[in-house]
Amino acid sequence: MVAWQEINHQVQSWLKEVRTMILAEMKQQQIQVEQKTCRTDLVTNVDREVEAFYSQKIKESFANSKIHGEECEHATGLHEHPGLFWLIDPIDGTLNFIQQEADFATMLAIFENGKPKLAYIYDVMHDELFWGGPECGVYCNEKEITPPSNCPLEKGLFAMGGNLVLHNRYNIQKIAQQSLGVRVYGCAGIEFTRVLTGKTVGYLACLCPWDYAAGTILAETLGLVVKTIDGQPVNMLSSTDVLVATKSAHKEILKAIHQD
Repeated sequence: MVAWQEINHQVQSWLKEVRTMILAEMKQQQIQVEQKTCRTDLVTNVDREVEAFYSQKIKESFANSKIHGEECEHATGLHEHPGLFWLIDPIDGTLNFIQQEADFATMLAIFENGKPKLAYIYDVMHDELFWGGPECGVYCNEKEITPPSNCPLEKGLFAMGGNLVLHNRYNIQKIAQQSLGVRVYGCAGIEFTRVLTGKTVGYLACLCPWDYAAGTILAETLGLVVKTIDGQPVNMLSSTDVLVATKSAHKEILKAIHQD
């Protein structure tokens, strides 16, 4: 097994380098945008450059690692691999990155022998790094995060994916009405950090593995619930509807989802 301190030392240095890379590209206005599946599903040269940077560093520093990224490598066998398995989201919230130059993150999730090891959600523009794991706890930069209170839905803000609101999937509008209010940030990593810090009581969206892997490790370390809408554990290599919430809000949200 690799000591978490050794991995953390390397990864935090990479993240600082990535922030410098991203800010330089933004300043020089050298961002090239391409459409993937539709006009709102975009990728930039920065996404690809950041993922390539992470992949190179991982291979140089941790031999026998497997990598599953958004743009390039798509390794399988997370639970079977006898070593480190990395999930990479080079820029989470690409549309925000392009249109607002804010509310986006770069994320890494690390598993060892199929079990959660460490996770990182880096809010680049605010220079806030949310990181940690089961062995060390959860931190924002150098400050340890205490688990949020078990706040019910009616006493907290609730975040959700924009498409769920537009199409009222899973009785989402009813859930929104039961909460104090709704937030849509457009970046899964940022949404997860809001739940980690108690600013929202939950977040529901259809997500890809790289969108939710890091947030899931951090949330579960803090005692929050991360499940599918059927109340099942998430499969870290499958796209699915993911709900992260306090235990109290989670029960209320699932009840509302499955009401006729």
